[in-house]
Amino acid sequence: MRTSVFAREVDAWSAPGGPFDPALLTAHDEAETFPAEACAALDRWGLPDYYVPSRFGGRLARLDEVHALLRTVASRDLTVAVAHGKTFLGAASVWTAGDGETAASLARHIMAGQAVAWGLTEPGGGSDLLAGELTAARDGTGWRLTGRKWPVNNATRGRFVCVLARTDPGGGPRGFSVFLVDKRATAPGTVRHLPKMPTHGIRSADISGVEFLDAGVPADALVGRVGEGLELVLKSLQLTRVACVALSLGAGDHALRIARRFLSERRLHGRPFSELPHARTVAGRSVARLLLAEAVSRTAARAVHEVPQELSAVSAITKALVPTLVQGQLRLVGELLGARGFLTGVEGYGGFAKVERDHQIVGIFDGSTWVNRSALASSLPALRPGRRQATRVGPPVHEWLREEHEPAPLDPHRLGVMARDNTVLGSLGDLVARLATDAPRGADRLAARLLEAQSELDGHIAALRPTAGPPPTATMRLAERYEWCHAGAAALALWVANPRHHDRDWWRDGLWLRGCLTLVLEGLGASPPGAADVFDELGSLLLGDAGDRVSLFGMPAEVSA
Repeated sequence: MRTSVFAREVDAWSAPGGPFDPALLTAHDEAETFPAEACAALDRWGLPDYYVPSRFGGRLARLDEVHALLRTVASRDLTVAVAHGKTFLGAASVWTAGDGETAASLARHIMAGQAVAWGLTEPGGGSDLLAGELTAARDGTGWRLTGRKWPVNNATRGRFVCVLARTDPGGGPRGFSVFLVDKRATAPGTVRHLPKMPTHGIRSADISGVEFLDAGVPADALVGRVGEGLELVLKSLQLTRVACVALSLGAGDHALRIARRFLSERRLHGRPFSELPHARTVAGRSVARLLLAEAVSRTAARAVHEVPQELSAVSAITKALVPTLVQGQLRLVGELLGARGFLTGVEGYGGFAKVERDHQIVGIFDGSTWVNRSALASSLPALRPGRRQATRVGPPVHEWLREEHEPAPLDPHRLGVMARDNTVLGSLGDLVARLATDAPRGADRLAARLLEAQSELDGHIAALRPTAGPPPTATMRLAERYEWCHAGAAALALWVANPRHHDRDWWRDGLWLRGCLTLVLEGLGASPPGAADVFDELGSLLLGDAGDRVSLFGMPAEVSA
């Protein structure tokens, strides 16, 4: 993988005078101007090639590699990752549809550095895709688009915008279609850009809008078939939600670098701040939250290849939980930093306020936490006990999560709109049994308690039946518990799958696994004894040499503090 080479490049670009120089990016943030230098450097390196599937001439063969690249960018500046990575999101509908010539043409433009926006939301519509009022009416062999998309990332700077348009005046699930619009090819005066919006975070990103004024587009602007737009978008969101959480991991990496420096430098009452047990415990909790987020994210990135038919559930879990875990991590780091977390002009610490602001948007991109949890809650009746095993094929999860495993080819045609199985969580019993044969320091007891919690959850889910309308509050709470159980199963699966890592820093004595399972049990309301001890261990390790590499598989090590 070229990710280690890329990380060293980003590290070099972050030097004074470079395109990722923190002073330059801070200036863009304060002036709310686009980070053009950083995005141009990413273009020159060839990052756009990783937004294009290999079958169309790009380098996108493994989503976990794209994940690692975006995480590396976000670990330096989240706004740059948001601004540049949006092209992957904008093009996802075209890749999912698999339209030959349209996809091939877009691929060439992306690899040449052209940006793509994704126009889903409209003023007043929020996350309700069925409320969209932008229309596409037939005009001879082509179409005419009328309406607004706002707010949209890269709406102004992007040459292309993929829009969801109403093609049936009555709307409904089959009343929408997707169009890929080349704004340069439209008649003058028929496309108008809406002003950039001031935002709390990602201030230098192009968060603006676009209005179509009876804009004519050719027949081949249609992506997929008429009336399949909503299904196409829902399937594409499964891919983009998994990609989005790389932004959270990068933000977590950035925050931990700042926390580690603070713990190493700060003295209180004549002694190092790191000697205070509370400080180490808080730091350890922040480490555990990032590692659990990584476990969930890595599992989802592999699930894209191995069990894409389950991705509607897995992606919703991942997008609901990972930004929440990292936002909690940022709160913990802010607690450690105290006043330094609010200062912007202090060398080495001024970046925390920015990353904390910037990260808040990740929980909203491609469906908020509530939207994703609601989608999962609606799926729970289909995932209830007794229905598992129905679609389970291929190798078990502890095989396809091996680091050296070569994932199955990316095949968007295997995506579905309603998962009826969850291989990761459905394997929990087997994973607990496998752990028991070689369990590190109490991890087996934590895993057994997780299995008990899952069994109790299964009992509640078994009583659910499909209902119309938004899920009731009780079902939403079950969905949140389901997320925690899935996260615990993902952590266990990664541990079982990678025994050759068991003697490495964060893995030794099952430290990261014990920390993650402790967090999961706390999330389920079953706080285990000894929690402070395991978090203290994690906090202590953060201050040592291993603290340079707070990652299960070492990727962030290539970007220095």
